[in-house]
This record gives sequence, C-alpha cells and structure tokens, in this order.
Amino acid sequence: MSMHASVTTVPLTSRQAQELVRQESLEIAQGLKRQDEGLLDTLILRYQHRLLRYLLYLTSNREQAEDLFQEVWMRVLVRGGQFNGKARFDTWLFTVARNLVIDLRRKRTMSSLDELFENCGEEDRPMGVEIAADGPSPFDQCSGLEDRDRLVAALMQMEPLYREVLVLRFQEDLSLEEIATVTRAPLSTVKSRLYRGLASMKTRLFDAPGFAQAEN
Repeated sequence: MSMHASVTTVPLTSRQAQELVRQESLEIAQGLKRQDEGLLDTLILRYQHRLLRYLLYLTSNREQAEDLFQEVWMRVLVRGGQFNGKARFDTWLFTVARNLVIDLRRKRTMSSLDELFENCGEEDRPMGVEIAADGPSPFDQCSGLEDRDRLVAALMQMEPLYREVLVLRFQEDLSLEEIATVTRAPLSTVKSRLYRGLASMKTRLFDAPGFAQAEN
C-alpha cells in the first residue's frame, strides 16, 4: 500500500489535497477490512508519536498512557474493520483512544472527561463565539525549547477538556469539526472550549516571568 508516499513537485490545491486524504482514508479502511499484512505496522510507525502524546495529555500519567497506547492498537487490530474511511484515520484513532481513557476512568470510579465538563460551571457552557484567525497562537509563539517546556507545563495545569481541544487543534492539526467528532461534543462547545483554553493559555504563559514571545 502506497499511503501516498511519493513526493510531487507541483503544489496541490486544497481540493486536490482533500481528495488525496479521502483516497488514503478509503485505502486504509479497505486494508483494515482485508487485514493486509504489514498495514498495522505502517500505521503504528506513522501515528505512534502523535497517539502517545495525545494519551499523555489526557491522562497526565506516562504509565497509563503507555498501557492505553498498546490497548488502542489492539483495538485497531481487532476492530479496524469498523473504520469506514469516511473520516480521516487519525480522527477515528483519537476517538478510539479517548473512549478507552473514559472507560478506564469509569472503571476506576474516576470522573470521565464529559463528567468533568458537567462540573466546570457556567463559564464552560457552549456559547456563540468565533475563534479569531488573525495573529499567532500560543503554540506558534513558543519557538524556543524553554518556551516549549513552559507550554507543556501550562497545558498540564489546565482543565482536561480545554487541554484536549488545544492539543487536537494546534498539535494534531484537526479541524473544529473533526474535534467535535472525536470529543462527541457540539461544534459550539468545541469553539467555547478552544476560546477559553486559548485565553487561559495566554494568561498562564505570557504573565509568567521570563517568557519571551516570538516576533510576528
């Protein structure tokens, strides 16, 4: 399976890029249904770092994240035929991972991510906001290694729901619609969490002594 590894010298239009993603998603779905030899290894190599990072941010515990990492790929192996290729594979993969985190927390009588949302209060309720597209995000402004360390520390201090949306949007490059699919939340709720998460992130980062903002 090619996974579209070849490099083209002609820049792709947005529509062409979307078509390539759609074709690749369908190829992966068909390969998982056929249980193609080597496909799982290819997917693990491609997505392992992103998946583990996402799990680390969800659990705040490396041992739990690594255990869940193995379980996610076991779930892909056993139930990969359920992926229909209508969405990007990483969107489906993160959804599987999130569901396993929620299952684990319920088994341990811990609050699920959705229950944490219910307890956040009125300030986290969905609201009609549009995310400003102009200006760099805090992730863009963290150019140096020390600043990135501050970014990670700030993320880990945030409410899990805000942290999750920020990671999916700015580190995993998912669209707001894809984040809504992963989190099973209305689009308005995703926008609200992103807006409030960004506000919290800027306060934590830029009010901290010694933080050097990158120049635009």
